[in-house]
Amino acid sequence: MGRARGQGARAEGPGRARLPLRRSLLGRLLAVSALVAACSVAATAWIAVQTTSGAIKQEQGQNLTADARIYDTLLEYAARNPTWDGVGATVRELARESGRRVALTTQSRQPLADSATAATAPALPPQASAVVDPLSVDTVLAARGTDGQRTAADRIDPRAVGPFRLSTADSTALRRTADAEVACLNRAGIASDVVVGASGRPRVQIVGNDPERALGTRCDLAALDTPTRSEQKALDALTALADACLKRQGREGVRLNNDLSWGDPAAVEVPGEAGPLSPRPVPGPAPRDAPVTEAEPSAVPRERTGENDRAIASCVGTARSEQLSSYVASPALLFIGDEGGATLPGFDLSPANTAKIAGAAALVLALTVGASVFAGTRLVRPLLALTGAAQRMRDGEQPASVPVSGDDEVGRLAAAFNDMSAHRARLEEQRKAMVSDVAHELRTPLSNIRGWLEAAQDGLADPDPAFVSSLLEEAVQLQHIIDDLQDLAAADAGVLQLHPEPVGIRELLSQVAAAHQARAENAGVALTVAVAATDPEPALRADPVRLRQAVGNLVSNAVRHTPEGGRVTLSAYASDASDASDASDASDGGGEGDAEGKACDGTVVIEVQDTGSGIPAEDLPHVFDRFWRAEKSRSRRTGGSGLGLAIVRKLVEAHGGAVEATSTEGEGSTFALRLPAGPEPSGP
Repeated sequence: MGRARGQGARAEGPGRARLPLRRSLLGRLLAVSALVAACSVAATAWIAVQTTSGAIKQEQGQNLTADARIYDTLLEYAARNPTWDGVGATVRELARESGRRVALTTQSRQPLADSATAATAPALPPQASAVVDPLSVDTVLAARGTDGQRTAADRIDPRAVGPFRLSTADSTALRRTADAEVACLNRAGIASDVVVGASGRPRVQIVGNDPERALGTRCDLAALDTPTRSEQKALDALTALADACLKRQGREGVRLNNDLSWGDPAAVEVPGEAGPLSPRPVPGPAPRDAPVTEAEPSAVPRERTGENDRAIASCVGTARSEQLSSYVASPALLFIGDEGGATLPGFDLSPANTAKIAGAAALVLALTVGASVFAGTRLVRPLLALTGAAQRMRDGEQPASVPVSGDDEVGRLAAAFNDMSAHRARLEEQRKAMVSDVAHELRTPLSNIRGWLEAAQDGLADPDPAFVSSLLEEAVQLQHIIDDLQDLAAADAGVLQLHPEPVGIRELLSQVAAAHQARAENAGVALTVAVAATDPEPALRADPVRLRQAVGNLVSNAVRHTPEGGRVTLSAYASDASDASDASDASDGGGEGDAEGKACDGTVVIEVQDTGSGIPAEDLPHVFDRFWRAEKSRSRRTGGSGLGLAIVRKLVEAHGGAVEATSTEGEGSTFALRLPAGPEPSGP
């Protein structure tokens, strides 16, 4: 099943269908670019429309933030006067102070007052800036005109009091009473003042906004609560109008309190008073300057909610508007503009302007999409080349490099891919060469063994001791090659077993020299150990068997390549970081061995130096590769199996060290093992 899946994947290689545009990188780039462009166009258009609309509204008088005082002044005039007669002077004064043209007309656009000084006044704009109606106040504009102090829930201007306005005599009498109460409170140490409302009724306001302090005094604040005869008459008329509204809805009548609320809240006993103090209900939809005083601090009103209360509130508001309609001026249109009557030219969203906006947006989108296509194509082209090269490599074709377009992210990716492809090609060549070398190395002893056995079978050779010795020699060599391959496989897999222990360097080098002394004498090579008995012995912790194997491979290789009369020297010494750095700088090469030859503080260096033929500089980086021989014509008998130095490198790396080689052609070579130093040996 896995083989079938692999064949299916291979069949999809070069003939694989192209990705649909919606799933490709180019398609997603185009989609993101178009989305960004659309959002940019929409945001720009929205900001432009909002800015232009704000400018138009401000210039045409729709935005009255700066002109709210004009609106509030005219609203006060309408609340205090039943007609607009005499408003001309006020309009001209407002125009002079603001530098704007101010005009008032009826709702049918009949002029009431106009500050224009020209003989023929310019035409008024088609839309009014505001409607001045004290019974239906624009609460937003009114709040701006009074610095935000106006209540937005009541549409009736609090300065429209109508029949609740006190006469001069009543207002004077109540003022004397209020002054007396303020004096009483001041004597009690409570700061207070008299505030006169729009109806002319005074009320006592305690400084500090803490009215509960007045409860413990004997000041009769309730004396200001009694309505005058005119106020009671107006209150009865308002109650009758509200009852008529409620009866039309099939509801019972209501009794309005002095502050235009309804209900019967309970009285509260006041300490120091002979009787209870009448509380004040929570004000209903009444204006702030109601014709009676505000509730006393001791009032404990009941919270009233529900459908019936909403109906009562609506009827009270309707009754107030009906009662005040004859006391205030009729609604008028307010126009605020330039002195010359000109208004902002405006931005007419005609079909032509709409077409301009659509054309500009389409142009921006087209440019964005075009730029995205250009950038996306340049981005996708090298990625497609990388994909094709990777698929060809997967299908077993010869890997080829892809062009590197620049030093950007895609260019670096292409360069990394080319490096990987070249490295893979080298590994593939090494693999093929290794298989061929392994087959050759195993074929030679097996062929010799087979030849000797066939000769013995055919009676051409006698199985004498020399015959058996020859077969044994070939079997030993075959076993040696297999052992080397097994050691390399274990090192590559990271399962090479080590048994570290304190190692005496002098003793180890002596053992290796003794093991190879006979071969060296037969080759006419002097094999010596250059570690004096009086020198301090470097401390080393390693696997003695594996370390002897590594040093032995170096000695065997050195003896093999040293001519008769030459010399092979074994030495060891402790090295610090500076020594290691100098040694590394002085080396001529070493391939992976050089790269791994950097030592740190506290290393032990074991060197095997020969006076042989040396290694050419171009071959030096490959001496630790598997099955590599400097002379390709050498056989296994003269050049070894080609695995010894590779095994040395793996054994040293397993100990956490590094190996390096330096050589001068015609003079000899030096192989150095750099191992981490172990703990100092303990005293006897």
